[in-house]
Amino acid sequence: MFGNLFDEDDSSVSYNQYGKGKKSKTKALEPPAPRQFTNLSGIKNQGGTCYLNSLLQTLHFTPEFREALFSLGPEELGSLEEKDKPDAKVRIIPLQLQRLFAQLLLLDQEAASTADLTDSFGWTSNEEMRQHDVQELNRILFSALETSLAGTSGHDLINRLYHGTIVNQIVCKECKNVSEKQEDFLDLTVAVRNVSGLEDALWNMYIEEEVFDCDNLYQCGTCDRLVKAAKSAKLRKLPPFLTVSLLRFNFDFVKCERYKETGCYTFPLRINLKPFCEQGELDDLEYMYDLFSVIIHKGGCYGGHYHAYIKDVDHLGNWQFQEEKSKPDVNSKDLQNAKEIDDPLMILKAILLQEESNLIPVDLLGQKLVKKIGISWNKKYGKQCGPLRKFLQLHSQIFLLSSDGSTVSLLKNCAPQAESSIQRSNPQIFKALTSESPALNDRTSCPHWFDINDSKVQPIKEKDIEQQFQGKESAYMLFYRKSQLQRPPEARANPRYRVPYHLLKEMDAANIELQRKRAEYDSTNNNFELHLHVGPHYHFFNGALHPVSQTESVWDLTFDKRKTLGDLRQSIFQLLDFWEGDMVLSIAKCLPAGLHVYQTLHGDDLTLGEIEIADEEDIFVWNGVEVGGIQIPTGSDCEPLLLNVLRLARSSNGAKCQQLTESPQVFPSNAEVGSVFPALAIPAGVVFISSAECSDEEGWTAIPPEDWRKTFREQGLRNGSAILIQDSSSDSNSFLTKQGECITSVNETNWIQVKNLCQLESEEEQVKIPATANTVVFDIRIKAIKELKLMKELAEHSCLRPIDRDGKLLRPVPDTCTVKEAELKMGSPLGLCPGKAPTSSQLFLFFAVGSDLQPGTEMEVTVEETVSVRDCLQIMLEKSGLPGDTWHLRKMDWCCEAGEPLCEEGFLTVPIWWYQPCGPAEQWRSHQDQTSCPPSQGRVWGATTAQGAPGEAHAELSLRYVGDIEISEDTTLVELKSQAMTLPSFSEVFVPSPAFLRAWTMEGKCPGRLLRISQQQLRDYKLGRRTEICLEPLQKEENLGPQDVLLRTRMRLPGVRAYGPPVDLVWDTTRGWTAASLRRRVADFCCLPVEKIEIAKYFPEKFEWLPVSSWSQQLTKRKKKKKQDNLQGAPYYLKDGDTIGIKNLMLEDDGDFSTVRDDSGKEKQKQLALGRKSSQEAPRLQSSGTVSGAEASGRPPRPEASLSIHVGSFR
Repeated sequence: MFGNLFDEDDSSVSYNQYGKGKKSKTKALEPPAPRQFTNLSGIKNQGGTCYLNSLLQTLHFTPEFREALFSLGPEELGSLEEKDKPDAKVRIIPLQLQRLFAQLLLLDQEAASTADLTDSFGWTSNEEMRQHDVQELNRILFSALETSLAGTSGHDLINRLYHGTIVNQIVCKECKNVSEKQEDFLDLTVAVRNVSGLEDALWNMYIEEEVFDCDNLYQCGTCDRLVKAAKSAKLRKLPPFLTVSLLRFNFDFVKCERYKETGCYTFPLRINLKPFCEQGELDDLEYMYDLFSVIIHKGGCYGGHYHAYIKDVDHLGNWQFQEEKSKPDVNSKDLQNAKEIDDPLMILKAILLQEESNLIPVDLLGQKLVKKIGISWNKKYGKQCGPLRKFLQLHSQIFLLSSDGSTVSLLKNCAPQAESSIQRSNPQIFKALTSESPALNDRTSCPHWFDINDSKVQPIKEKDIEQQFQGKESAYMLFYRKSQLQRPPEARANPRYRVPYHLLKEMDAANIELQRKRAEYDSTNNNFELHLHVGPHYHFFNGALHPVSQTESVWDLTFDKRKTLGDLRQSIFQLLDFWEGDMVLSIAKCLPAGLHVYQTLHGDDLTLGEIEIADEEDIFVWNGVEVGGIQIPTGSDCEPLLLNVLRLARSSNGAKCQQLTESPQVFPSNAEVGSVFPALAIPAGVVFISSAECSDEEGWTAIPPEDWRKTFREQGLRNGSAILIQDSSSDSNSFLTKQGECITSVNETNWIQVKNLCQLESEEEQVKIPATANTVVFDIRIKAIKELKLMKELAEHSCLRPIDRDGKLLRPVPDTCTVKEAELKMGSPLGLCPGKAPTSSQLFLFFAVGSDLQPGTEMEVTVEETVSVRDCLQIMLEKSGLPGDTWHLRKMDWCCEAGEPLCEEGFLTVPIWWYQPCGPAEQWRSHQDQTSCPPSQGRVWGATTAQGAPGEAHAELSLRYVGDIEISEDTTLVELKSQAMTLPSFSEVFVPSPAFLRAWTMEGKCPGRLLRISQQQLRDYKLGRRTEICLEPLQKEENLGPQDVLLRTRMRLPGVRAYGPPVDLVWDTTRGWTAASLRRRVADFCCLPVEKIEIAKYFPEKFEWLPVSSWSQQLTKRKKKKKQDNLQGAPYYLKDGDTIGIKNLMLEDDGDFSTVRDDSGKEKQKQLALGRKSSQEAPRLQSSGTVSGAEASGRPPRPEASLSIHVGSFR
């Protein structure tokens, strides 16, 4: 299958001109991982959908349900391609369920996604993050399916498979009259409390009778009086599939709280329901049911996790345990003759002899070989024998390979000879090769059970089910199927069985696309670009290497980093066919001065990855001695520096003038500073170096003569550094003005031209206003009014507008901006116009009245950013003097072509909160008052959250309501931030740009989910109509990727049981959410050895720290496997905004992460719990029932929300 994967040379070559910038190589998005060794697909958890995943996997492994759903074609359900059409009647939920089942069966990915299915349910992201009860979901999903399938041939699908009836009877002891009431059920709800197991519960429900006598008599309708009677219940009709819901959760009326029954509750793998049925004359086989799924709940009443033990009825998966998978089947004692077992002919012939027809697919032959010897063909025989198919072709006298190379068999005349020869040569080896292990022989008859836990699928043994009888992790729902239900032979190990053709076609195309993406990703990850600089095309000049030919000096080579340096050298030899003599490869670097050679590469047997050659590396190809007859300096010590040398210019008559000239000069970094004088032909003088920007006299520092023997590097000079040279004949102060500013060229433009467009007469039509990049536009406007000698009243009613090349006036420039912020170029023209410039919360719009073919005159209007489309249209109509209500607005592009009409639909009203984690130093303060934050008129909350910092007084965070914005769902997150910045309350704080804001959703009056992609539309976040957003100010711009996780890290202060201020850490989880990855990231962030830190996650609602497992801990194999579990799951549930405590073991090596504040918080919780308990014991509160279980528990539960699935109406 992979025989020729590494045979081809994957390198590619292209020309590249010297001096081009390196290509920015975007990191390819990793495609979904393929299925693991079980060959079964899991389902991704969307945040809190483990209950949904467990139920969907159970339905998927109910073949009769799956195939009945597949039998409904597009003519009955419609097509997903037509779901957005207004008149189309598409039954989206069954179609998405069909598609999900097809993906679970056929798509080669580790885990499928339920995003499309939950979208068809009408769920928002809040619903997907909230956990619900799987028993409730089972009833709601069946109800939604019944509604969705109404009017189709599958209208009775649920009733046909899951519907049963119970009959309740009351028999009068006097007249023997029987009163009956029949009940329908889709699942049986059985008690767990005070019951030993399922059969005991069924006995209590359907065998024992309730007797009415003494004070509890029954009113008989026939006898018309109170009589003795007996009440009982029986199962009248049994469904093909029996669902049993266990009542694990109960309510303690004494403690007034909910609790979970964790005692032992047994259930059989096969159960006979005949004793519990009304009619018992049928054969016992009619009442036998086999267990095929157990949904397990781990946790307590207010949260937990679901996963499922499921029986693979059709044997679709590979029921093989890891230890068996890694262990070869051949007994080492029987393989003492190494020469014979190393003979690939003997092994392949022995494998083919076990096949009845001696015919086997080549891919399967490779898999059987791995099972026999524990190693793949490529690793064992690849180097000496080549690919497997090629080996079979070379031995055509023994093997018969099909024309397409897909199957192979032994030649008929060779099969008996091969068997006898192997037996004669070594019967022990023949017995070892041709015998299967007991586990493999039993595998076809043993039930195949798997533990399906979201994305993970692991094989388990049937006896493992007994572990779920009791404990916090125990069975919650049981699924039985009639024993008489037999599957057809063609369905066994055939995932394509009964799958509709259009889904087969879609999945095949998706698999091809996945393979393409994986190959592309593998190529992108292992191939990198090298820039080859060919030595014969370079010459050494001015301290560095420079190309002779601009076209042939640099070659771009794409090469596999898994290959060796020798392979690279050989490829370059083939590429440069003109090369003669020795070839030396050296690391080089393009510097401002030119190309410089550093170290030479050695070790031809080492891979490029081991040599640590980076992507986009520059490689200099030369003979290792000289270039163009000149011996060149190499190494970092003599790296050439390009310095900007400033000197006094000379006039035409040779006299010096007060104007500086700047010229670039190259010096080796290990050269002495004094070498600058002979290089510039100056006998003596003074050298100044720039220690800061030229803003004061201290910006230039003179180097004393005794330091001239120091090197340029020792003086701290780098590429681009400026030095000022004064010869001994110049005045020592001639380089500096009285103000301490540097003398610059007189030709430098440092003014803005302002034209008078106010229709007022003045002496000058335009003036030049001196300005710098930091000059405020307001100052330029006021100076222009003064120099143009216009009325002072214009200071309040005028603005500056840029003028383009065509003389058109552009948008007014805000007065508060600087020249740099307004992106104005020096010397550019501005028009002084009547009218105020728009504020930061306003929009300046151009609009024209007319049609697409003949637009009218362009006009201008200033509106608030928060104005609606309807109000904006009304303002424009009033401006243009147009009557009527039949007008609409269209946005025009740069070609002045009208786009789609603007409308009010799809708008959200989003409350905005200001989120300010308080600390020793706040990140942003008001630009009006730097000492205190101004009071707000909105609501203010102070609350400790998971995002807050624990342990000190400044662990509190401030949430301040700043107002509502109305925004379209089609706008991006950055546009939401920009519109929020226009709210009046935002004028109290200074935020440079939207990139300095971090957006969170509000959950329970505190920040919840982090919104990370600035250019993503709000519609994609599934915010919902009630979502509130809080904005957090940042000290620098932030652009988080989809795999980045934001954590609040706090360094533990030794000896005081407290933590330092919080510092944000961004953790790239591309390679997994493992504890080892997080520890490495934290260690790098803190500049500490990874073995010298301990980290823990903080749970503020419990005032507890949970240490993240140490990487150095000695663990068993089972625990090592558990260590790799995702930190998103139990017990850490790590997410954005969580607080991570860091302890430096070199300063404090105990295991305590708690603080004094944690101790007081726990004590308060304890006192509150005792107070509630004592108050609950009072008879008054017991009778009134005002105290809820949620209030009585130590951990406050999340507010419960109802679960619903929205179904479209069909007629």
